[in-house]
Amino acid sequence: MKTLYPELQPFQTFFLETGSVHQVYVEQSGNPAGIPVIFLHGGPCSGTKPDHRRFFNPEKYHIILFDQRACGQSLPFGELEGNTTQDLIADMERIRQHLGIEKWLVFGGSWGGALALLYAQQHPMQVCGLVIRAVFLARQQDLDWYAKDGANRIFPEQWQKLIDTLSDPNPENLLDSLCAVFWGGDTETQTRVAKEWLAWGALTALGLAYQPKELEITGQTFKQIRMELNFALHRYFITENQILDHCGLLRHIPIRIIHGRQDFLCPMEAGMKLHQALPHADYVVLPNAGHIAQHEEMVDALVAATDDFAGTGGFGVSV
Repeated sequence: MKTLYPELQPFQTFFLETGSVHQVYVEQSGNPAGIPVIFLHGGPCSGTKPDHRRFFNPEKYHIILFDQRACGQSLPFGELEGNTTQDLIADMERIRQHLGIEKWLVFGGSWGGALALLYAQQHPMQVCGLVIRAVFLARQQDLDWYAKDGANRIFPEQWQKLIDTLSDPNPENLLDSLCAVFWGGDTETQTRVAKEWLAWGALTALGLAYQPKELEITGQTFKQIRMELNFALHRYFITENQILDHCGLLRHIPIRIIHGRQDFLCPMEAGMKLHQALPHADYVVLPNAGHIAQHEEMVDALVAATDDFAGTGGFGVSV
């Protein structure tokens, strides 16, 4: 079973100017003469971590990580203005051009996977391959599964805890109820709701591996949640079913889709639908993995994907 490559440090970090208030944190590691790969973190609202460099053989890959606008080390943290999906795609192009890269492998999971597909559909000639983990298609039904009717049937206890923190919950539109809290002025209520909202996210992401713990809630936490809700409120700044409708643009690109059958945040249906839209893609279903990239079965599959691409410039047949 494959494991993460050893820890490594970036050979360069910088802040990318975007022509707006946003400055985007970018780092490079690995082999500058290797295969360029850009890692897209999930969220939208999280950020990159040092272990994200370790999915790639540092002798064979030129590894590029960046924190999406207002995430991680990018500045200003939590800024919503000028922070849309199209802005993130434009930032990726700025990075590619700034680094003088012709084509790159695009690697992303969950929201990062959706962003990878959207970028590739807009810039197909700049993508030499795609690795998509934990497929999220940013459809209304995907949002409903997470925040209306779906995962709440699997974890009703935590769902009820979240609902109970809201003074005026709307089960038909929880998003509106959450926005009313986090754009309101009651810090005590925001703290109480934030704890249960973050616990809900952790539970659906970790599944059976979830262990409840006390969470530290800060002003930065509120900004992070507002960013997540803002993307959901605007339906991720794309049209309904946009990703699936434009998959025909990706027929020439080698693709590996990897999905855990025990993913309670992004259920298997999304992975199957994406593969149906991309029948040439290599489709890997992991029986024991859930949503997170750190599961040993998922790590094995992701490192195998990047090793395979480094070896052949493509992927194998569907399994």
